[in-house]
Parts: sequence; structure tokens; C-alpha cells
Amino acid sequence: MASAFAQRDARVRCIHRLDRRGLSSACIEGFLSSSAPLFAVMDGDLQHDEQILAKMLRELQEENLDVVIGSRYVEGGGVGDWNISRSRASRFATRLAAIVCKYPVADPMSGFFLIRREVFTGAMRRLSGVGFKILLDLLASSPRRLKLRELPYEFRERMGGESKFDIRAIWDYLQLLAEKSIGRFVPMRFLIFGSVGALGVLVHMSVLTALYKGFATAFKPAQIAATLVAMVFNYALNNAVTYRDRQRRGLNWWTGLLGFVGLCSLGAVANVGVAAFLFQERGAAWAISGLAGVLIGAVWNYAATARYTWADGRRR
Repeated sequence: MASAFAQRDARVRCIHRLDRRGLSSACIEGFLSSSAPLFAVMDGDLQHDEQILAKMLRELQEENLDVVIGSRYVEGGGVGDWNISRSRASRFATRLAAIVCKYPVADPMSGFFLIRREVFTGAMRRLSGVGFKILLDLLASSPRRLKLRELPYEFRERMGGESKFDIRAIWDYLQLLAEKSIGRFVPMRFLIFGSVGALGVLVHMSVLTALYKGFATAFKPAQIAATLVAMVFNYALNNAVTYRDRQRRGLNWWTGLLGFVGLCSLGAVANVGVAAFLFQERGAAWAISGLAGVLIGAVWNYAATARYTWADGRRR
């Protein structure tokens, strides 16, 4: 339908995103495709009150503001007939936003706002593009102090489609908060990758224990089997969580697994080599040597698999 409108009206553009997901990244792509001096963001399911767009524009121009936000939580606004659990969840998420938001905004989670192009261009290289809360991402990423205002509106019933709120949306939101709070020190993907690796150690030891102690399998084949199971576990979980936006599917899942195993095997060699060198040649304590080896292996695994296994999700 949008494509049909675009054929009749030059002001309408329809951008098809293939194998690329996420509302925030979709907004960013839309901003980059436009040469307009102002950008308005709103849902297409008519939950946002389009009638206040004109007022938002007047406020932005007359008061020389950077951002005007359609707010559900200032006087005169509301969330319609949300049930108690959804209202509480939204309020709680809004309070969490204060961790990274630089402004006393009542509704930093709003998906309905108007901004100047220069606000986006100033923040775009710092945006995480994770999840669906692009306004919070913009406010947390802007390198300068912004002038903004909130205007009330009543959130309406959805006229089409379905809610995007699910466990993945919650995960994306938490990832955004973490990215904006500690991501400047350590890349969030690396932290998630490392957490998956820690779970992989538990899987490895569980399989090794079951085979060696439970089934009386010889240690070496038990260790090999445990290593392979842990690698498959790590790959599958990283593909689903760490690189959710670049997921490999179908045949590419299997070719990715082979590459992942090969690259991580090199990481294991580096791990052992560094640990042995520090312990045997430099006289370092065994614990320090072991941790150093683990760190080197983890950095190699993360860098190598990010570069080769999940290099470009658009081709998957």
C-alpha cells in the first residue's frame, strides 16, 4: 500500500528492509534516507494522536526547540485503557530510563516526537540502534544539551498489527540501558559474548562430568565431546542473542557453526599458549596465567567471530 502511495505522491517514500529488524534501526535508516530539516516519528497503527503534530511543529519553531515529545505522562496525557500490569511495567521502564537519560523527561520511552535534523546528525555516530526506544537513544547519545518540551496526548487503541512487547523487547531495552551506561567502557556485545562463554563453561563441565563420571567414558573422548557440545551451545546462543540482528539461518547457520568452531579452536590454542608461557617462562602464578589465557582466548574469539562468522547480517 505504501508503495502505491509513493507512486502517486513524491512526498511518500517506502523503504523495504530485507533481513534487518528493529524499530530503532528502522528510524535511523529512515532519517538517513531523507534530506528534510525536521523528522517526525510516530507509529503507523494510529495509537499516536496525529492531530497534535501541527502543534508540535509550532512549538518547535516558535520556541526554537530541538525536540518536541508527545507525552503520555504529563498533565493532559494518558495511556488509554491499558490494564494495571502494562501500566506498571511502562512506569517501571520509564523510571529505569533515568539511568541514562540526561533530562527530566516524563515520557522518555515515547515513540512519538519531532526533532531537528542536526540533533540526529550530532548523535548518530553514538546511537546504539538497539530495540525500539529511539527517543531514549537519541537523548542519551546527544553530545550537546538539547532544548525540549513535552506535549500531552492520549494513547489510543491500536487499529492494526500487534504489540511488539515481548521478552525480546525487554531484553533489547535492558541492552540499550547497559549500552548507554557502561558500553562506553566495554562493548556490550563483548560482555554478552563473555556471558555466553561463561554459560558454555558450565555446559562443558556438565557434559564432561556426565560422560566421565556417569558413563565411565575415557577422559580424552569425554573432553572432546564436552568441548564440541559447548562450542555448539555457544554458537547457537550467540547467534540468537549476541548477534540477534545478524542471525544466520538455514544453510548459513551450519556454515557459520563450522567457521565458529574453527576460529574458537585457534582461540583455544592461543589461550593455552599464553597461559603456558606466563607460567613456565615468566614464573607467573597459575591462577594469573590461567586467567590471562582465558582473556586472550575470549578477545580472539570475539574479534574473529565478529569479523568472519557474523560479519554482515544482511547476507544471511
